[in-house]
Amino acid sequence: MRLFGKIVRWVVVAFFGSTILAVVALRFIPVYFTPLMFIRCAEQMADGESVKLHHKWVPLEDMSRHMPVAVMASEDQRFLLHHGFDYEAIEKAAVSNMKGGKVRGGSTISQQTAKNVFLWPGRSWVRKGLEAYFTVLIELMWSKHRIMEVYLNSIEMGPGIYGVAAVAHDNFGKDAADLFRSECALIAATLPNPLKFSSKTPSAYMLKRRRQIEAQMRFIPSFPKEGEDYDPKTSAGGVYRNR
Repeated sequence: MRLFGKIVRWVVVAFFGSTILAVVALRFIPVYFTPLMFIRCAEQMADGESVKLHHKWVPLEDMSRHMPVAVMASEDQRFLLHHGFDYEAIEKAAVSNMKGGKVRGGSTISQQTAKNVFLWPGRSWVRKGLEAYFTVLIELMWSKHRIMEVYLNSIEMGPGIYGVAAVAHDNFGKDAADLFRSECALIAATLPNPLKFSSKTPSAYMLKRRRQIEAQMRFIPSFPKEGEDYDPKTSAGGVYRNR
């Protein structure tokens, strides 16, 4: 029993030590690969398809200023206000799901970033617990600027396409910095299911979603630069307007 106890303690120490070290390291190191990228490559090979993995890391400053605003409008409008978990969104999603309506999620951009970078797809309680753990870590150790930067570089945006630079090149034939406001909104519209929805050949539904996101972008704060303070009281309605 003593040996078993020692093994358990060492496993716990190793887990917390390695995960904290990984989060600290990725605060400064670009995220070039994620577990999902490897999983998708394996799925492509299993289906007999050519492996497609298009990903290029670019700093947030080298992306269109509209891109972070678009994903906040679409995915997480309280991103700059919460500390990793949006309890209002979780409550609304739970109520909607209990009423038997369209299944909704309450995941924030921080939670999605934790999942994309450190974990695998799935809905098990173990994975959700680890997602919460890594969300707390990155909120403690990373800035909002860094979380957004990693999110926009690692999120799946189409079959074999990961990050803003890749989708800008593949679907729009331009650099991430040159994306128009409407193009950023269209990219954001695909994020609930980028393998089903396309920003290259958008359906009528996607064009409708783009217009809805553009309307919401008017009331989302312009994303602050690294080290810049965000004060929700400095403008009407409690947010900055997108400039």
